Amino acid sequence: MKVVQDHKRARDLTSADRAEIIRQLDFGSSLKDTLVQELANSSVVLDFRRRRFVYRAGEPADCLYAIIRGRVKLCRIENDTGREAVIDILPEGSLFGESALYSAAGQRANSAIAYENSRLLRIHVADFKRGMAEEDLLHDYTFRLIGQRLEHAERRLADFALNAIPARLDRLLAEFSDRYGVSEAEGVLIDIPLPHREIASIVGSTRESVTVRLNAMRREGTIEFVNRRILIKRPASLV
Repeated sequence: MKVVQDHKRARDLTSADRAEIIRQLDFGSSLKDTLVQELANSSVVLDFRRRRFVYRAGEPADCLYAIIRGRVKLCRIENDTGREAVIDILPEGSLFGESALYSAAGQRANSAIAYENSRLLRIHVADFKRGMAEEDLLHDYTFRLIGQRLEHAERRLADFALNAIPARLDRLLAEFSDRYGVSEAEGVLIDIPLPHREIASIVGSTRESVTVRLNAMRREGTIEFVNRRILIKRPASLV
């Protein structure tokens, strides 16, 4: 997604600026101008520094967010131990916080954290629901999004039940190379920092086990480490 009005501070963005942002987001690209303007008038743009919480589990689920710039980590954190289970790392352009549309308790079940310095568009759930009622395209987009998130969760559950750590890790690297991959002369670079502890949290393993497996893949010539990023030298071997 093309970044717009990036030179302005979030609080200085006008309604016209927000409308331009919405038109460049996945969910807003096909909406009628009147609805775009309605959402722009009622929405807010916020900047979050890396590792700052966008929202925490237990907080009111009263709005949705779209990523204008940066990436956001969705996770569940165990209260007693602080252990973290990463659900996903969402790229620029993604809509999230959709539990606000259907949560019976009206509270967040998961937490959202800025994975890097990020700029987000916040839309109150009442305004978003009104937009869904007015515009079939927004309704259909949101329905598909929720379905895709459910399908992703079901795949991960099956992966945990059926596959060992090496296969889970291969699948994750293949998925992230599709989502964040940049073609390089030597292969595909996953253009996002992936500390071993984050990978371990996603695939349901320990940092030590992930490190052992990644080092083995490097010795085999499948991957290489480049500035805290992973270069897939043989992408076909992950399929």
